[in-house]
Amino acid sequence: MKHSAFAPGKIILSGEYAVVFGYPGIAVSANVGVEATWEETSDAPVKIVLKGLKGEETYARKIVNACIDKRGPLKGTITIKNDIPVGRGMGSSTALVIAICKCLLGDDRAAAVLIEDAVNPGNSGLDFAVIWANHPVKFKKGTAPEPLQLDLAFIKNSTLIDTGVPGETTAELVSWMRSRVSGDAVVSADTTAALGEIGQCTERLLAGADFKTVIRDHHHAQLALGVVTPEAQKIIT
Repeated sequence: MKHSAFAPGKIILSGEYAVVFGYPGIAVSANVGVEATWEETSDAPVKIVLKGLKGEETYARKIVNACIDKRGPLKGTITIKNDIPVGRGMGSSTALVIAICKCLLGDDRAAAVLIEDAVNPGNSGLDFAVIWANHPVKFKKGTAPEPLQLDLAFIKNSTLIDTGVPGETTAELVSWMRSRVSGDAVVSADTTAALGEIGQCTERLLAGADFKTVIRDHHHAQLALGVVTPEAQKIIT
């Protein structure tokens, strides 16, 4: 018997960095993701075949073992194919959890949440919410992600461009951003203003404002924060 499950990546549509300081953001599912296919065989322990996830064998094994702990012994092969760019903030780690859990445990969301928390401690819950539902969500610090009825026609024909692995981790960039907010008065004021503009962009999108206009303003605010790489700036007009 063979069956498969799919989990998409995620894209933060608006609110990048501003959400750290309590402003709202919007996340949507991507058109790339992780597909896990289970086939019962005589393999024991479970054989794991990874495609597009070099170096993630140990991580994948932890997820599979957690599923086995939940449902009992398994014999077979799970083949995992990933199309999400790894290390780009698109939720590949969480998508892997969800694809494997849905493949081996079905739609047991509670079990998948526990496994996500075990293998990705300290996660915000945002990635899980949007990837599990495969649906847009609004998120704000201190509150549960909220499903959105959002018309995504404006990004239907968009192109995903990979600008490479960031030079710093998310944690490093967030720490740097916090230092700017709490440091020099002029820098702090400029940074706070840019963060506020990003938060307003989210509210404008939720109110139905023109996407092209809003995303341009969002980009200008990100430039003011200093978080857009020179490589990315070259391809954004």
